[in-house]
Amino acid sequence: MEFIYTYAWLIPVYPLVAAFLLGLGILVFNAWTRANRDLAAFLSVFATGTAMVHAFALLVSQVQGHETVLKTISWAQAGSFSVDMGFVVDHLSAMMLVVVTTVAFLVQIYSHGYMAHDPGYVRFYAYLSLFASSMLGLVLSPNLVQIYIFWELVGMCSYLLIGFWYDRQTAAEAAQKAFVVNRVGDFGLLLGILGFYWVSGTFGFEELAHNLEQRVASGAVSSSLVALFAVLVFLGPVAKSAQFPLHVWLPDAMEGPTPISALIHAATMVAAGVFLLARMFPVLEGIPLAMDIIAWTGAGTAFLGASIAITQNDIKKGLAYSTISQLGYMVMAMGSGAYGASLFHLMTHAYFKALLFLCSGSVIHGMEAVVGHDPVLAQDMRLMGGLRKYMPVTAITFLIGTLAICGIPPFAGFWSKDEILASVFEHNPALWGVGFLTAGITAFYMFRIYFLTFEGEFRGTNLRLRQEVAVSQGRPVPAFAYAFAGKEAAFGPGAMNIHEKPQPSSHPEAVEDGHDHATKPHESPLSMTIPLVALAVPSVLIGLVGTPFANFFEAFIHPPSESATEVSSPWAQVAAEWQGVLGGHFNWTEFAIMAGSSVGIGLIGIALAGLIYWQKRLDPSTFPRSLQPLYYFSLNKWYLDDLYERIFVRGTRFVAREALEVDSRIVDGVVNLTGLVAMVGGEVMKYLENGKAQFYALIIFAAVVVMGVLAGVGI
Repeated sequence: MEFIYTYAWLIPVYPLVAAFLLGLGILVFNAWTRANRDLAAFLSVFATGTAMVHAFALLVSQVQGHETVLKTISWAQAGSFSVDMGFVVDHLSAMMLVVVTTVAFLVQIYSHGYMAHDPGYVRFYAYLSLFASSMLGLVLSPNLVQIYIFWELVGMCSYLLIGFWYDRQTAAEAAQKAFVVNRVGDFGLLLGILGFYWVSGTFGFEELAHNLEQRVASGAVSSSLVALFAVLVFLGPVAKSAQFPLHVWLPDAMEGPTPISALIHAATMVAAGVFLLARMFPVLEGIPLAMDIIAWTGAGTAFLGASIAITQNDIKKGLAYSTISQLGYMVMAMGSGAYGASLFHLMTHAYFKALLFLCSGSVIHGMEAVVGHDPVLAQDMRLMGGLRKYMPVTAITFLIGTLAICGIPPFAGFWSKDEILASVFEHNPALWGVGFLTAGITAFYMFRIYFLTFEGEFRGTNLRLRQEVAVSQGRPVPAFAYAFAGKEAAFGPGAMNIHEKPQPSSHPEAVEDGHDHATKPHESPLSMTIPLVALAVPSVLIGLVGTPFANFFEAFIHPPSESATEVSSPWAQVAAEWQGVLGGHFNWTEFAIMAGSSVGIGLIGIALAGLIYWQKRLDPSTFPRSLQPLYYFSLNKWYLDDLYERIFVRGTRFVAREALEVDSRIVDGVVNLTGLVAMVGGEVMKYLENGKAQFYALIIFAAVVVMGVLAGVGI
């Protein structure tokens, strides 16, 4: 089995080769490549599937007790300075490889149905393969320099995929926003990496922790300086994992195709920040100030994301804020020292959130048959309802993902979220209180999404609602909204005047071909529903590897600071835990209190969502007047985007305009004045320097006369 480690470096190469071949085909053999798009998709899926098989082989070997494999080569050297490149396969990287490849593999299969009619089909698969390669390279990286290289490649792929429909202005702006916000975090990460190298002399994770501990203990390095570098490094995960205050790019990133939302913005790229914190855990755990900042940042982000998700009407943006909230849980756990619990939730969340996003894509695909290819209408839950009868597979799998994220047993999210809450409670009860409250809000907004989408009556053919949605988004009513002008069932009291001339849609993908649309949505094709069913399985079962009475996951994924002598094999540890359970040594009372409280508040949230949203659509005007400010505060995302627009966007533009004025009036003025003086001086001198001796004598005579006159008058 050693050959699977010898060639582990091929795991990111498989999808990279596919991306290269697809890119070459688009550039050189464009017509042939577009005509054989199914072959292009097969190449991408096959490459990712090969990487997935290799990743599973490594995981099985690591579970069986194979030692960590680290292989490096000297990449750059100058005197005592040296940078190594290579790969590391340990428990953490093996687990992450399987998570990334399985989700990427299923997303690529799903994309065959979702992107079937898109003219950029082949380009989309090229981007998917390039992203998968970059993420896999990041997971295998053995040091901070290599992680930073792949970190930036992942960010580049995210930019390309968010802006995939670049002819749509909102998508182009979302891609730019994601790029700029992530550059802020990445700059902090770069400064932190350089700072740590300055004080430790190494980029390796364990060597870095060892050297820092020695130098801080000897007084050679200030602990405050080390804490500053740790916070700078944390800025990278703050941006990449969408933590407050750099979270604002993630909801806008939903402008990209839905498979991207599932792959990058739910399961893999945003988890890269948590992965980096796990790699840096040997360093961070010895810096209490940094750990507290990480924990409270995560807790605040978890509550922030949940509180905004309550009122979102776009199904993808609701799930995006849910992702922000769940990432906050992971970061809070990591900052509280709950290394295993954080990574356990990362794994379970990858599967059930990818499932939820792909289900939302299936819903959008079905809605487009009714409302057309307009994301404003196809993604708005106010136009949905009753989809369970039309899309049963999507509805059931979405319900499974919803129960998982709400922490209802025995679904995967229950075990991982409960583990986080229990660990955080031991560390800081105040943090637990934030997480506990957020768990109730999570259950409320997720079942709000479920009820508005799948229960009640279908509202997609109600033209008045379409008009409300279009107006609420600042959009004209699309022409295809009148497709049901002759169908009485589409109207209700106070319906709009259908004889008015409609305004054309400004959306580049709006369908205005004059043909009627369907009156009912439809279930998605097998290429889309099979990945949903496949993801539903781990969303139910994978949490069983981390039950508190037989926690195989934390026996396998343990902090690097624990030496091999302190940690027995996962199987032996689980066997010992089972013996304790059977012998009556397991604390069932503590488990019942902690688990019961988290499930209880989740059930309260579900009940409230059912009372409000099942069989009906709640309008803000029906809220008690005292609660309406809170409703709009949440709907407008705490006004943080508006605040950033005023301070950073407009502020930067103001500074740029003033700098332009200074440059054009002062700097250019000085330069222009210098040129003018030189020009005038040259014009004057050309008359004085004419080479005629009598003219020079005349000037001398005039000067003598003037001096004589001045002397005569006594000056």
